[in-house]
Amino acid sequence: MLTLTDKARETIDRLIASADQPLTGLKIAVNSGGCSGLQYGMALVEKPSEGDHVVDCNGTTVYVEPTSAEMLIGTTIDFVESLEGSGFTFDNPNAAHKCACGKSFAA
Repeated sequence: MLTLTDKARETIDRLIASADQPLTGLKIAVNSGGCSGLQYGMALVEKPSEGDHVVDCNGTTVYVEPTSAEMLIGTTIDFVESLEGSGFTFDNPNAAHKCACGKSFAA
């Protein structure tokens, strides 16, 4: 369904390990908003919500919100660090257009 790069997995695993509460994975959803109409939502969570798709990405658990699953098929998530800042990036083959900031897209 989706892929995490090694850098993204390492970052997520480090954040989960250093959290003050027990967390089991990363929740991903596509929500309305952003300059292109849709934006990615991410949160570290204790457990999946009912109906979430559970994806094992080489030992890192990702929970995909059910209504977002189709829009995320084939997506690769990376974590990049640069002079401009650091953060997660999405390479989504289902995005018809994405904004310059890379945080939102149009389907």
